[in-house]
Amino acid sequence: MTAQASMRALFVDAPDAPFRSATVARPVPGHGQALVRIQASGINPLDLKIRAGAAAHARQPLPAVLGLDLAGVVEDVGPGVTGLKVGDEVYGMVGGVGGLQGTLAEFAAVDADLLARKPASLSMLQAAALPLVTVTAWEGLVERARVQPGQSVLVIGAAGGVGHVAVQIARSLGAEVYGVDRAARGEVLRGLGATPINADTDVQAYVAEHGGGRGFDVVYDTVGGAGLDAAFRAVKARGHVVSSLGWGTHALAPLSFKSASYSGVFTLDPLLTGEGRARQGDILRRAARLADEGRLTPRLDPRRFTLESVAEAYDAIGRRTAEGKLVVSID
Repeated sequence: MTAQASMRALFVDAPDAPFRSATVARPVPGHGQALVRIQASGINPLDLKIRAGAAAHARQPLPAVLGLDLAGVVEDVGPGVTGLKVGDEVYGMVGGVGGLQGTLAEFAAVDADLLARKPASLSMLQAAALPLVTVTAWEGLVERARVQPGQSVLVIGAAGGVGHVAVQIARSLGAEVYGVDRAARGEVLRGLGATPINADTDVQAYVAEHGGGRGFDVVYDTVGGAGLDAAFRAVKARGHVVSSLGWGTHALAPLSFKSASYSGVFTLDPLLTGEGRARQGDILRRAARLADEGRLTPRLDPRRFTLESVAEAYDAIGRRTAEGKLVVSID
């Protein structure tokens, strides 16, 4: 195996097993695929669940290369690819689930429909932090809730990965945004343009103070469980609740009595089914324009990680010590 035909990749062989570095054959792009030289790989909490064998919905058998998000440079394109060319800087949510190779590797051959040109104003590390959380936030706010200028939007878990992007997207749509999170993250939320609400505050109290006693037009829950129950209580009559983690059992009465509606967001579906991938690429193209207009910026943890220190990054997420998105530099 020559250096030109090989690459380095990190594998997880079994649940909670250590990362194993290996030199393997470099993939060759097939029809409709682009070969990307990966420069940065974003880490998401889902990656930890997959590594632990606790994410059956991701359908990622082990051993596997983990990682959903990437930013990098197109190295080659397969037959049928017309929208990208060699040398393009791209980003996308491209693998790590459904048996697809993840992004903790030097190269990946991915469906070109999932890629968009990287925002010119962002670094590779910044761009790699965005795909999953941006698609998740966008689907909820733009496609499900159809947020309009002047509406009030409440984001629960607003300083987290999906949350801090949801705040920025909602503001870009002309909404008045409120964010529920820990008190220590209040300044972060103010910096994003949201009115912070301490997560310890009773829902009725913040509805009275910030929702005019009636509630919010749109509530985006990013934490699930009690967060979704709070969302049902916080939404106004005929409003809309969206959740990216609505997987539990919940009482619908608070929602039903308001004639409000609910939507779930399952961002992995195009990767798992192959359907709707071009739509996700389009979301990232539109998000790139927002970023280049200065209206969407990822919040990165100041620590830097490489393939040698990936385990430390996973540990930081598991211990909840991350202050922003964690990204691995591949090159």
